[in-house]
Amino acid sequence: MLKIDALTKRFGDKTAVNAANISVNQPTMIGVIGRSGAGKSTLLRMVNRLSDATSGTITFEGEDITALRGAAKRDWQSRCAMIFQQFNLVPRMDVVSNVLHGTLNKRSTLATMFNLYPQLDIHQAIDILDRLGIADQAPKRAEALSGGQQQRVAIARALMQDPKIILADEPIASLDPMNAQVVMQSLRDIHEQDGRTVIANLHTLDTARRYCDRVIGMRDGRIVFDGAPAQLTTGVAREIYGAGADFSEAATSTEIETLDMPEAHKVYA
Repeated sequence: MLKIDALTKRFGDKTAVNAANISVNQPTMIGVIGRSGAGKSTLLRMVNRLSDATSGTITFEGEDITALRGAAKRDWQSRCAMIFQQFNLVPRMDVVSNVLHGTLNKRSTLATMFNLYPQLDIHQAIDILDRLGIADQAPKRAEALSGGQQQRVAIARALMQDPKIILADEPIASLDPMNAQVVMQSLRDIHEQDGRTVIANLHTLDTARRYCDRVIGMRDGRIVFDGAPAQLTTGVAREIYGAGADFSEAATSTEIETLDMPEAHKVYA
């Protein structure tokens, strides 16, 4: 399905992602964890082709994604939707129109210029908003919504693309705990009900354990852990976040010290 082979990204003399290898053979919900600057966002941006790899390959269902250009690249970005930490909505535009922006790659330039949408697409957008529990917000401007509601609008926009893969770059970093739970559960439901692969960059071990089937840990651009949430032992957490970390980015010290789980599967690139 999705295979990442020796994927590397350098910015000058800094290596942001160093020879990453990931294979996803069936629809899965994956959490990518690590400290700020570990390479998580750069990894997702390369998969979505927002950033080009320095070397290595990304293949999906046998197609070389790293080689795509022009219309073929835009088609891939429709099949591989991206959700951002800061929502990336048009604040003064109504919610439905923001969701319908998920169809831009499929519409003509003229239709885009005059904001013309088929009735079928409008009904689909409202149905998706209803699924996410915010259909009543459809006519409002995006800027009038809470942060959690705006992130659900961003998820709805991604679903309008009918993607095979959804990438979420720190989707709950700017949300309070209650809204963070709603957003993560929405992503989990999309994976389970639609059979879509969801890959989310996360800061906390607790979130990864609760919502993900598989966890990838990154440190200094390298993948140092790839396994099940149950394998996230204290030793693995220290490998991901650093031996001297207080785990403020990972979990509370009590959570870390009380973990009693099997030895983890470490992966050293």
